[in-house]
Amino acid sequence: MVTEPMPTAADMGRVAVMMGGASAERAISLASGQTCLDALVALGVDAEAFDPLPRPLADLTAFDRAFIALHGPGGEDGTMQGALESLDIPYTGSGVLGSALGMDKLRSKQIWQALGLPTPAYRVVTSADSSAAVAQALGFPVFVKPLREGSSLGTTPVDHEDDLAAAVAAARQYGEAALVERCIVGTEYTVAVLGDEILPPIRIDVAEPFYDFEAKYRSEATRMTIPCGLSAERESALQGLARDAFAAIDARGWGRVDVMADERGDFWLLEVNTIPGMTDHSLVPAAAAAHGLDMATLVWRILLTSWRHGEAT
Repeated sequence: MVTEPMPTAADMGRVAVMMGGASAERAISLASGQTCLDALVALGVDAEAFDPLPRPLADLTAFDRAFIALHGPGGEDGTMQGALESLDIPYTGSGVLGSALGMDKLRSKQIWQALGLPTPAYRVVTSADSSAAVAQALGFPVFVKPLREGSSLGTTPVDHEDDLAAAVAAARQYGEAALVERCIVGTEYTVAVLGDEILPPIRIDVAEPFYDFEAKYRSEATRMTIPCGLSAERESALQGLARDAFAAIDARGWGRVDVMADERGDFWLLEVNTIPGMTDHSLVPAAAAAHGLDMATLVWRILLTSWRHGEAT
């Protein structure tokens, strides 16, 4: 069997590290992108920051490939992936379909349900008038989320029906409808995917009411526990569920699957992040470090997802 030589930094050509953009996660994307850019430059890759907010996409034709560090709509939802494909520029991570489904919490859950994968019960709400129906169907507590947004933006935990309308209104600032999801009381885990590998799961312990924007990017009280404290058998089951959930929505390359374990220990899928954060508070770098991969190696492995058989994807 002949094994193809691994590409070198020079083989990658000129790389656009796409960061910033116009979504509500712009600031986090800039931080993630800068981390990745610094790592690539240190590895000898000819990499350059590319912010699609001020620059026309036509400028990308000067690059050989794109490292996507954009978060949220317009960068993580298949839009940019489709644009890059139309320009015949290889890029990191999931393709158009996997990116679109990963951003769409409703479609992800529908696919998982169809395949028999566990995910919390939910309702889609387009107005405050649905409060009584939601209360009857799901009970409380619940989480109210935008259908297509990341970093927990617009997400609110709700314990009482009287607070539901305000939470729905907050979520609908990011789109027409809100996803109201039964709250799983228990322990939160996240599982990173890197190529064909499932990295060690992380248990997330937060001081805030839930793992919100503050806890993800600013709080020093958030704890990422690795090993996650599960038995070897349970950890393997969690990794297998994450693998199945990731593959079910056609995600590929790299990403992260968020999971809750209830008080009985049963796992429930929350969502897939196809371009997770890469800041110093981020989960994928922490999982990679526990797996023996430093930041430079992690970023290089992500860049390799744009490469197949010595050519572009």
